[in-house]
Amino acid sequence: MPLYLTEDQSLLRDTAREFVAENAPVAHLRHLRDANDATGFSRDLWREFAAMGFTGILIPEAEGGLGLGHVEAGVVLEEIGRNLSPSPFLATAVAAVAALDRSAARERWYPGILAGESVAAIALDEGRKFTAAPETTVATRSGNGFTLSGAKQFVHHAHVADLLLVSARTAGGATIFAVDPKANGVDVTPERLADSSIASRIAFANVQLDADAVIGEVDHGGAVLARILAAGRTGASAELLGVGSGAMSMTVSYLKERKQFGVAIGSFQALQHRAAHLYSEMEIARAATLKAQQLLDAGEDAEEAVAVAKAMTGLATTLAVQEGIQMHGGIGMTDEYDIGFYMKRARVLAELFGDSNFLADSLARSAGY
Repeated sequence: MPLYLTEDQSLLRDTAREFVAENAPVAHLRHLRDANDATGFSRDLWREFAAMGFTGILIPEAEGGLGLGHVEAGVVLEEIGRNLSPSPFLATAVAAVAALDRSAARERWYPGILAGESVAAIALDEGRKFTAAPETTVATRSGNGFTLSGAKQFVHHAHVADLLLVSARTAGGATIFAVDPKANGVDVTPERLADSSIASRIAFANVQLDADAVIGEVDHGGAVLARILAAGRTGASAELLGVGSGAMSMTVSYLKERKQFGVAIGSFQALQHRAAHLYSEMEIARAATLKAQQLLDAGEDAEEAVAVAKAMTGLATTLAVQEGIQMHGGIGMTDEYDIGFYMKRARVLAELFGDSNFLADSLARSAGY
């Protein structure tokens, strides 16, 4: 598979780049933050995303979507990351759509996602560090349905979600459930994160679920969970690429403008070497992400490639924002300059669906170390 975009994918990238830069630049994030917006994103903008067709990228044509793939979804996510645009796109139009694929629940939720009217939240995290399998959240048989108890944390958009996709232990394994966040026994506590986004802690106290709340098969939720993680990690990788690329572009521009001793600081060889090294790391991460996206779209085993992509983009983007802060000097730490926003967003995104250390450890264990 060639590691570059096709002509159609490049056209989509150009369209997404223009749309996001015009409608949701960093100034949009500043506005929401300064207004202490309780939603965390613009619902009007979410509907505009839908009008552009972006929310239907991964939804099959037979279901009203575009029937495209993870490469195309990643193109949009990269522009979201580049502009730090607050959006439920990753959780709703990527991870949730992947989870609902091939399930009866898609008939209920796909139309709202396509219209930009529905928001989904992915509830997997339970402890201080990410673990893929549910440990403390349990669903037990109750009549024709289930009773759900436990807690989740770091659940983005849960406070405004129409749908919660929750992993839970059942008698014979793990199961994914579609849960109404307004159901009796569901307590959602939102918290504002460092990057001004909003994630929630959720407590489930004997929540009654019907049998049709099951996504996939009872006790065999591993397949659905794998789809969520593959789509979520690859999507987060693409968004991280955008964050890193945006930070790098801003830093290179600053190196060309800032003068010391009568010359631009970008003329200093030491800074040139650091910028070149950063560019190389970002391009390696870009190639890893595109490879993972292509494997997913081809229906091939992509678990290892996805883990590599998320781990590498996490490290490369961390380098990008750290170098950005350092090369800007003290002014890079002020609220006046946008580079600090990139650092905060990178830190939050890096934790989603497992950070670089978690994924590197998983890769090592799968290789027998």
